[in-house]
Amino acid sequence: MQAQAEGLWFEVHPENYMADGGPRPRMLAALAGRHPVSLHSVSLSLAGPDALDLAHLRRLRQLVDTVKPIRLSEHLAWSRLGSRYVPDLLPVPRTASMLDRVVAHVDQVQQFTGMRLALENPSHYLRLQGHEFSEPHFLNEVVRRTACALLVDVNNLAVSAANIDQRASDWLAEINVEAITEIHLAGHSEDPNWGAQLLIDSHDRPVSDAVLDLYTALCRRIGPRPTLIEWDGDVPDFDRLLQERERVLAATPMWSMAHD
Repeated sequence: MQAQAEGLWFEVHPENYMADGGPRPRMLAALAGRHPVSLHSVSLSLAGPDALDLAHLRRLRQLVDTVKPIRLSEHLAWSRLGSRYVPDLLPVPRTASMLDRVVAHVDQVQQFTGMRLALENPSHYLRLQGHEFSEPHFLNEVVRRTACALLVDVNNLAVSAANIDQRASDWLAEINVEAITEIHLAGHSEDPNWGAQLLIDSHDRPVSDAVLDLYTALCRRIGPRPTLIEWDGDVPDFDRLLQERERVLAATPMWSMAHD
């Protein structure tokens, strides 16, 4: 990667690079030699009913030692049952027992990898019953008990607000902003059958104006944070991605004084 834009950094899913050799690890090593790299996991299954996969953790630690990432993150979700992994970030009831489970798993990941983990809010597509905590309250409690960080996905907030009739501004007012170490932006789409009644976190188009407005308001409140634009479906050429980056920067003038 020869891009020379100031402040440029990249984020990858570590699961795509957990190999003992071959082109992918070599490509990631070359990228990490030129730019800061963050690892964004999608299969630790922090809220899952099973113990964490130790073999998976060992491979993750090996990648951490090799790449020396600037950040490590995962989602408040589950994705594994026994030996079966699913390609989804599944929702969980936010109960006291679930809080204990997530806290234990976050502690284990942080101790195993030697890195502070940032926990991300997932997108929601339906209302679950039995919650004892709001999502920001739950995340705040995990932060308090583990000293982990937060990754706030603003697009996920907008998608969830539309799908389960919540206010993104209320969510942001409750979250512990001091723990936010990264922000995600992305494009979303409407479900082909339900239309605007069901938004999909598709990552296949530019960031919407509504999401950009939420992001700008958040940055004005808390100051700049390292921000990733996720675009992993219908991916355009790299110049188009840089244009989207410039669009976000233009909407947030405070970034002219600070880059990751």
